[in-house]
Amino acid sequence: KQLQKDLEEVKELLTKATRKRVRDVLMTEKHKLELEIKNQPPPKLKDVAEEEKLSLGGYTVKINNYGWDQSDKFVKIYISLNGVQKLPSENVQVNFTERSFDLLVKNLNGKNYTMTFNNLMKPISVEGSSRKVKTDMVLVMCRKKREEKWDCLTQVEKESKEKEKASYDTSDPSEGLMNLLKKMYAEGDDEIKRTINKAWVESREKQSKGDIPMDI
Repeated sequence: KQLQKDLEEVKELLTKATRKRVRDVLMTEKHKLELEIKNQPPPKLKDVAEEEKLSLGGYTVKINNYGWDQSDKFVKIYISLNGVQKLPSENVQVNFTERSFDLLVKNLNGKNYTMTFNNLMKPISVEGSSRKVKTDMVLVMCRKKREEKWDCLTQVEKESKEKEKASYDTSDPSEGLMNLLKKMYAEGDDEIKRTINKAWVESREKQSKGDIPMDI
């Protein structure tokens, strides 16, 4: 930048110079500066990234905990961050697209916080979406393009719920119950496993005595 300014000043002086000797000196200096500017190495991408990292300060934490609800017009995402209200407004940034948003909170207690949501359940209005900073909380307001209820926040979440439902939702009620019990047993703690084992043994005993006709 400094070299460019020097070159501009030399060019300006050239337009005012009338003496040949002065003009020759200025022309020599002009060529010298142009050559110096041309031979300057371009800034390395790594250096730019390092500068950006230094400007952020601290290290970056990915936010995983949040809450959300919705109204007819908005989907609202609540992110708890202690002391966020003390930051300058420009330190809390949210970028929206029609099906995503990402949040960056810079230099909060020496750390940076990020959260990214891709594949939102339905399209949102970029212009109508915004963020609000409250006490110990950031509220992200996604303006719905159509006023309709969202069952989930993202497409991935929806697919995950459908897959889970399909694992124990069958046409045979007893089979569905068995799948549900198996899932509870697999994911449960020791107490739940003991309870399910006890119920299983008791049902077997009742069945053997003819008390119940169907194996649960």
